[in-house]
Amino acid sequence: MSTRPLSIEVYVAPMRPYTYPGQLGEGEVATWAPSSSTLISGPTEGILIDALLTFENADQIAAWAKRFGKKITGVYITHGHSDHWLGLARLLQHFPEARGYAAPEVARRAAWEAEFNKTSKYWTSRFPGELPETPVVPEVLNTDEIRVDGQVVNLIHVGQGDVEGSTIFHVPSADAVACGDVVYNNVHMMMYEADEAKRAAWIASIDVIAALNAKIVVAGHKSVGAPDLPENLAASQRYLRDFTILAKKGGTVEDLVHGMLQLHGERDQPHTLWISARAEVARRAPTAAIGQFR
Repeated sequence: MSTRPLSIEVYVAPMRPYTYPGQLGEGEVATWAPSSSTLISGPTEGILIDALLTFENADQIAAWAKRFGKKITGVYITHGHSDHWLGLARLLQHFPEARGYAAPEVARRAAWEAEFNKTSKYWTSRFPGELPETPVVPEVLNTDEIRVDGQVVNLIHVGQGDVEGSTIFHVPSADAVACGDVVYNNVHMMMYEADEAKRAAWIASIDVIAALNAKIVVAGHKSVGAPDLPENLAASQRYLRDFTILAKKGGTVEDLVHGMLQLHGERDQPHTLWISARAEVARRAPTAAIGQFR
């Protein structure tokens, strides 16, 4: 067993265009958010956190991870949104000795999304030809303790992020945490499924992460080159609170978008803000039915 601290490396897939079926707002451009995959490794072994979405994502993660020369023993998924696990089938082809895992609540959501896409074509219509016809859903992980070269990585069930049933991975020896979409880094935050009450729970989830006092905080969606600093915890909470304050003022989708851009215009991926604003305004109607996806 190694006593050396585990190492943390982060790959970021850049923001990119995709096929958006809805009507865009004035000045809105349909782009997919920059997304991260994290390599946690010791002297000989490593695990990956999140497999991302497309064939290209998986191929690039694999090529990047192989450069470190570690045996990849598993790929662990932070939450059930498909853009963090649909790349698993392709990624495991690159690492045939590894398997994909997730907490029970994450695996359930991933399985639900796989079935949903069979009938709705939600993901395959947005990324035609870029996704597996038969996805590999992560296996259920029935432990909260993962060993990498004998050192512990802890899975923590924080609950609410940009989707319910979110988890994070804490690496005590590296003072690091891989947060999935509980934390964002210089990217507009997705609130399609997060109403005011869930945003409050989301803020509480970030408090759980903050209590770990990690020095390295890896966000699930982060700008290319953005440093993985603990300051992103408070920044994410501030964004959620600002969105709620502006949403309570009423007004149009455009009002909410422009108000947030005045406060957080430096962030990448404003398309996500438009999606969140449309969902929030739709929730005001007593019979609002905005569905499960953006």
